[in-house]
Amino acid sequence: MPFKTLLTVTGPDHGDGDVRLAAVLCEEINAHLSVLVVVVAAPPSGGEYAAVVSPAWLAEREAEMEMLERRSSAVSKMLLESLVSADLSSEYPEQSWADEVIGRHVRYADLTVVGPEMLASHMLKEKVIAGGLFSSGRPILLVPKAARATLKPKRVLVAWDASLEASRAVRESLDILSGADEVRIVIIDPIEDERHHGAEPGADVATYLSRHGVKVAVDRLPSSNHSIADVLRRHAIDTGAELMVMGAYGHSRLRERIFGGVTKSMIEDPGLPVLMAR
Repeated sequence: MPFKTLLTVTGPDHGDGDVRLAAVLCEEINAHLSVLVVVVAAPPSGGEYAAVVSPAWLAEREAEMEMLERRSSAVSKMLLESLVSADLSSEYPEQSWADEVIGRHVRYADLTVVGPEMLASHMLKEKVIAGGLFSSGRPILLVPKAARATLKPKRVLVAWDASLEASRAVRESLDILSGADEVRIVIIDPIEDERHHGAEPGADVATYLSRHGVKVAVDRLPSSNHSIADVLRRHAIDTGAELMVMGAYGHSRLRERIFGGVTKSMIEDPGLPVLMAR
């Protein structure tokens, strides 16, 4: 399915880089741009459910709402000068449910673009990615600093582990994959049995994609005591990939937070634009 609406989220201390990046991607594929301005409300100093509300906290909240208004006004002016069709909304959620609030907006877009400014932030980045992946059912596109982002890449790497998440990422990116000159299905340390990658790892997904007109090849790689994320990033460089497609959080978020994982590593250091779905 082609992407017809792209969404990007911006915060009060961000510049205009992420919004302009999303606008360029919209121009590339003739899509509509939705921009969400978010300021996450500061909790009371005595705790989120403190019985006594201090004047200082109330003053802080008022200042935050003014920041939200200023940022929304600045983005609105920029969108009026843009060539793409666009809409603007804003939210001032409490920290504990900010990801849910963001996720509700993400549901009405085909893809959420998470640009370099958002990736460089901390708390808001976590809320945007969690909202996008867990509260929307939609894919996200991570674009690191200095990376060239395009939704019409010529060479794409698909990180395949035969999981539901990877399958969904492939399905969400079919329009991109069918337009590429080369799509490489990459399987790290494949397990050859029916419960994992099948008798011939990568053959099933390659057949599925070829029926959609995708020019596909399968690369089966050993990890050789390196992390899967590092192997994927290295292979992306070696093959000149412009985009990586992968499933996100095959394990629980708690397990990834404690032990690490491919998703966590790619979010922290994508290396190239990465389309994730869950």
